[in-house]
Amino acid sequence: MPWSETTTMDAKVAFILDWKTGRHKITDLCAQYGVSRKTGYKWIDRFMELGPDGLWERSHAPRASPHRTAQPVEQAIIELRLRHPSWGAKKLLWTLQRRQPELELPCRTTVCEILKRNALIESRRRPRPVGHPGRPSLVVKQPNDSWSMDFKGHFRTGDGKYLYPLTVTDNHSRYLLACQGMAGTLLEPTQTVLTKLFKEHGLPTRLRSDNGVPFAAYSLGRLSKLSVWLLKVGVLPELIEPGKPQQNGRHERMHRTLKDETLKPPAANAQAQQRRFNVWRTEFNQERPHEALDGLVPADVHRPSSRPMPSKLLAPDYPDRFEVRYVSANGGIRWNNKWVGVSSVLIGEHIGLEEVDDGQWDVYFANYRLGRLNERYMRIEDTLGKLKRRV
Repeated sequence: MPWSETTTMDAKVAFILDWKTGRHKITDLCAQYGVSRKTGYKWIDRFMELGPDGLWERSHAPRASPHRTAQPVEQAIIELRLRHPSWGAKKLLWTLQRRQPELELPCRTTVCEILKRNALIESRRRPRPVGHPGRPSLVVKQPNDSWSMDFKGHFRTGDGKYLYPLTVTDNHSRYLLACQGMAGTLLEPTQTVLTKLFKEHGLPTRLRSDNGVPFAAYSLGRLSKLSVWLLKVGVLPELIEPGKPQQNGRHERMHRTLKDETLKPPAANAQAQQRRFNVWRTEFNQERPHEALDGLVPADVHRPSSRPMPSKLLAPDYPDRFEVRYVSANGGIRWNNKWVGVSSVLIGEHIGLEEVDDGQWDVYFANYRLGRLNERYMRIEDTLGKLKRRV
């Protein structure tokens, strides 16, 4: 009798009914049901002793546990925890050892199990591990294929105030598009500088940065509010891998020259320092030859982008094969009548999901891949690997 077609209880009942007819030998009956003779005799004995109820599966838990924590000790642990809900196992043990030295106390892990068993520990939801999109594309064939942006640390001007220079360069021509002193690494001023550059020079294909604020965030796909804005403008954000500044080496080399020629020493105040930045930027772009450009200056090579800054933000457009979902005010979407967390930076936006396997969906915002939705666990998992553009 195939076990896949019936439950264990059904098989036991059928076995007993066949046995009661008296037409079968125990050996043949056990072979027919695919059990050993020992199991067959066990079923018969339990049926004879308890009737049909004896056929139910019994608990395999031991009848006695000699190493179980004594009831008075467990009760003392529970009572102390109720008086001090924020105390952990170590504090409970230390206190009981001092107050009731006669008790034979268990180890810390046993105390934790006692607290869990009595619902005195709230399970905390672990934060979703945030991955990284991986190494950025190093292919730069022409101007505006890739720009880089970064903050050149921070320093104090002569009046004691901090200044954060925001720099933006074109990775093909080395053209220094911006060198703007900022009061901090804030979203709105950074976005204002980029808006001005996009209107003046057009849009790059990719914009590379490190993983700092406001370029990236500790969220799905490391997506930040600035990244969302870039994608809606039509620019793909790229992040270098943590701890690998060499992936933005051209920009870092420019920073060293910037520091040597404009910050030793800093100017008296922010206005004077900005004037120094402006003069140096003109020299860097129009007078300074670059070995990587065969002696040309960046202005000889750089050209404006053929993609103008759009007059309004673009709504993401997804292919027909994609499932499109709206990210609600709680930062999630409805999927199969369940809530799936996405990211708070995408509230009010539409994301696209492309099925790649049974119960597996790649999740995109515009052409930026955020991760993969696993329907088994109903969560979007960060998947390490190359940033890929949607085809």
